[in-house]
Amino acid sequence: MNLRKFRREEPNVNLTPLIDVVFLLLIFFMVSTTFQRRSEIRIDLPQAAEQQRAADKAPIVVVIDKAGRFYVDNQKVINTQSDTLKRALRQAAGDRKDPPLILSADAQTPHQAVVTAMDAARQLGFVRLSIATRQSADKASQ
Repeated sequence: MNLRKFRREEPNVNLTPLIDVVFLLLIFFMVSTTFQRRSEIRIDLPQAAEQQRAADKAPIVVVIDKAGRFYVDNQKVINTQSDTLKRALRQAAGDRKDPPLILSADAQTPHQAVVTAMDAARQLGFVRLSIATRQSADKASQ
Protein backbone atom coordinates (compact mmCIF):
# COMPACT_ATOMS: atom_id res chain seq x y z
CA MET A 1 0.00 0.00 0.00
CA ASN A 2 1.19 3.28 -1.00
CA LEU A 3 0.44 5.85 1.59
CA ARG A 4 0.55 9.27 0.34
CA LYS A 5 0.61 12.12 2.68
CA PHE A 6 -1.98 14.60 1.77
CA ARG A 7 -1.08 18.10 2.58
CA ARG A 8 -3.97 19.93 3.88
CA GLU A 9 -4.09 23.53 2.74
CA GLU A 10 -5.01 26.16 5.22
CA PRO A 11 -8.01 28.23 4.24
CA ASN A 12 -6.96 31.67 3.12
CA VAL A 13 -9.20 34.58 4.05
CA ASN A 14 -8.62 37.77 2.13
CA LEU A 15 -9.51 40.73 4.37
CA THR A 16 -9.03 43.45 1.77
CA PRO A 17 -12.63 43.43 0.46
CA LEU A 18 -13.95 43.40 4.03
CA ILE A 19 -11.85 46.43 4.96
CA ASP A 20 -13.02 48.23 1.81
CA VAL A 21 -16.66 47.64 2.73
CA VAL A 22 -16.11 48.87 6.29
CA PHE A 23 -14.43 52.05 5.04
CA LEU A 24 -17.24 52.68 2.57
CA LEU A 25 -19.82 52.29 5.34
CA LEU A 26 -17.84 54.61 7.57
CA ILE A 27 -17.65 57.26 4.86
CA PHE A 28 -21.38 56.87 4.13
CA PHE A 29 -22.33 57.41 7.77
CA MET A 30 -19.96 60.35 8.16
CA VAL A 31 -21.38 62.11 5.11
CA SER A 32 -25.03 61.39 5.84
CA THR A 33 -24.96 62.29 9.55
CA THR A 34 -26.13 65.74 10.59
CA PHE A 35 -24.64 67.34 13.66
CA GLN A 36 -27.33 69.89 14.39
CA ARG A 37 -28.85 70.01 17.81
CA ARG A 38 -32.55 70.45 17.56
CA SER A 39 -34.81 70.47 20.50
CA GLU A 40 -38.41 69.63 19.89
CA ILE A 41 -39.32 70.27 23.50
CA ARG A 42 -41.11 73.54 24.05
CA ILE A 43 -41.06 74.95 27.55
CA ASP A 44 -42.52 77.99 29.22
CA LEU A 45 -40.15 79.45 31.76
CA PRO A 46 -41.50 80.26 35.21
CA GLN A 47 -42.24 83.83 36.10
CA ALA A 48 -40.95 85.68 39.14
CA ALA A 49 -42.75 88.47 40.92
CA GLU A 50 -39.59 90.33 41.89
CA GLN A 51 -37.66 92.24 39.27
CA GLN A 52 -33.92 92.77 39.19
CA ARG A 53 -32.63 95.89 40.83
CA ALA A 54 -31.68 98.72 38.49
CA ALA A 55 -28.04 98.53 39.67
CA ASP A 56 -27.84 94.89 38.59
CA LYS A 57 -29.14 95.72 35.12
CA ALA A 58 -26.62 98.50 34.47
CA PRO A 59 -23.96 97.05 32.19
CA ILE A 60 -20.27 97.81 32.30
CA VAL A 61 -19.29 99.44 29.01
CA VAL A 62 -15.77 98.87 27.70
CA VAL A 63 -14.86 101.13 24.78
CA ILE A 64 -11.75 100.51 22.68
CA ASP A 65 -10.62 103.30 20.37
CA LYS A 66 -8.79 102.75 17.10
CA ALA A 67 -5.42 103.15 18.83
CA GLY A 68 -6.28 100.20 21.12
CA ARG A 69 -6.78 102.26 24.30
CA PHE A 70 -9.41 101.04 26.80
CA TYR A 71 -12.14 103.09 28.48
CA VAL A 72 -14.23 101.45 31.22
CA ASP A 73 -17.48 103.31 31.90
CA ASN A 74 -16.08 106.42 30.15
CA GLN A 75 -12.90 106.46 32.27
CA LYS A 76 -9.60 105.92 30.47
CA VAL A 77 -7.55 102.93 31.61
CA ILE A 78 -3.94 103.90 32.33
CA ASN A 79 -2.37 101.46 29.83
CA THR A 80 -3.32 98.61 27.53
CA GLN A 81 -2.08 95.77 29.72
CA SER A 82 -4.49 93.00 30.65
CA ASP A 83 -3.87 93.31 34.40
CA THR A 84 -4.69 97.01 34.38
CA LEU A 85 -7.89 96.36 32.44
CA LYS A 86 -8.89 93.60 34.88
CA ARG A 87 -8.40 95.97 37.82
CA ALA A 88 -10.58 98.59 36.13
CA LEU A 89 -13.29 96.00 35.37
CA ARG A 90 -13.20 94.70 38.95
CA GLN A 91 -13.54 98.25 40.25
CA ALA A 92 -16.45 99.00 37.88
CA ALA A 93 -18.24 95.77 38.86
CA GLY A 94 -18.02 96.56 42.56
CA ASP A 95 -19.86 93.89 44.53
CA ARG A 96 -21.85 92.57 41.55
CA LYS A 97 -20.97 88.97 40.76
CA ASP A 98 -21.70 88.75 37.03
CA PRO A 99 -22.67 92.12 35.56
CA PRO A 100 -23.46 92.39 31.86
CA LEU A 101 -20.52 93.68 29.86
CA ILE A 102 -20.81 95.60 26.59
CA LEU A 103 -17.70 95.71 24.42
CA SER A 104 -17.73 98.61 21.98
CA ALA A 105 -14.73 98.80 19.66
CA ASP A 106 -13.91 101.11 16.78
CA ALA A 107 -13.97 99.45 13.35
CA GLN A 108 -10.24 100.19 13.00
CA THR A 109 -9.33 98.76 16.43
CA PRO A 110 -6.52 96.19 16.38
CA HIS A 111 -7.91 92.68 16.80
CA GLN A 112 -5.52 92.01 19.69
CA ALA A 113 -7.10 94.78 21.78
CA VAL A 114 -10.55 93.20 21.42
CA VAL A 115 -9.17 89.76 22.29
CA THR A 116 -7.39 91.23 25.34
CA ALA A 117 -10.64 92.78 26.59
CA MET A 118 -12.59 89.56 26.05
CA ASP A 119 -9.91 87.50 27.79
CA ALA A 120 -9.77 89.86 30.77
CA ALA A 121 -13.55 89.63 31.14
CA ARG A 122 -13.42 85.83 30.94
CA GLN A 123 -10.68 85.64 33.57
CA LEU A 124 -12.83 87.71 35.92
CA GLY A 125 -15.81 85.40 35.35
CA PHE A 126 -17.93 87.81 33.30
CA VAL A 127 -19.84 85.57 30.91
CA ARG A 128 -22.60 87.95 29.82
CA LEU A 129 -20.62 89.72 27.11
CA SER A 130 -22.18 91.67 24.26
CA ILE A 131 -20.42 93.31 21.35
CA ALA A 132 -21.93 96.63 20.34
CA THR A 133 -22.55 97.29 16.66
CA ARG A 134 -24.49 99.84 14.73
CA GLN A 135 -26.88 99.24 11.90
CA SER A 136 -25.39 99.80 8.47
CA ALA A 137 -26.73 102.62 6.31
CA ASP A 138 -28.07 100.15 3.74
CA LYS A 139 -30.22 98.37 6.32
CA ALA A 140 -31.36 101.60 8.00
CA SER A 141 -32.79 103.03 4.77
CA GLN A 142 -34.87 99.94 4.00
